[in-house]
This record gives sequence, C-alpha cells and structure tokens, in this order.
Amino acid sequence: MGAGRAFDSAAKRGGRRRAVDVREVLNGLLYVLSTGCQWRAVPKDLPPKSTLFSYFDLWNWDGTLGRIHQELYVKCRAALGREASPTAAIIDSQSVKGAEKGGVASTRAGMMRGRRSKARSAISSSIR
Repeated sequence: MGAGRAFDSAAKRGGRRRAVDVREVLNGLLYVLSTGCQWRAVPKDLPPKSTLFSYFDLWNWDGTLGRIHQELYVKCRAALGREASPTAAIIDSQSVKGAEKGGVASTRAGMMRGRRSKARSAISSSIR
C-alpha cells in the first residue's frame, strides 16, 4: 500500500467529480503542518485555505491522516534499513522515582512547602 493509496478512495456513486487535485491538497497540508504557518498564510499556488482545512478536518476525523503518517513512517524506516517498528524502549529514571514516592501529590506538597518557607523567611528576615 503506497502513501498515495492511503487517502485515494474510490469516488462515490452519483457524486460529482472533485474540483481539486487531492495530491495538491496533501501538499498543502504537509506545508502547513511542517512549517507551522497559519491557515490564512497558505501560499497562493496551493489550494484555498478553506479547502485545505475541510480536507484536514475530514481526514483527521476518519483516520486518513493517521494512515498516511503510518505509511510514510514505515517507508522512511525501510529506506534507512531499519525494521518497520522500533523494538527498543527508553525508561526515564525520574518517572520511576516519582511513581515510588506517590507521584503528583507528593510533588505538589513539596512545592507548596517550599513556597511557604521562602515567604516566611523573607518576612522574618525583614522583621529582624
């Protein structure tokens, strides 16, 4: 399955022909997502922002963007000579320590104590 087939679905019976090239829509979406530009700043040589956003919304809803991403991800890993999915995992030691101590509640309490002690020391030093 090529990346082009991930979003190229058969036309619905009875519907009218598309007025826009789907490849140009994909190019426009890749431009917006890779550059982070605003929808209103899309270059004039790409489809209109309303068309791009409509396709983005539809493809995000029906999972087409996820399929395109997965297909490109697998192809890039294959081009680098790697397996389709990574086998190694990285575990952060901080997250393990936080889980042993009780997580978010202990962190919040420690921060609150620190804030209070700084405020009290500043007040007590100004009184002395």
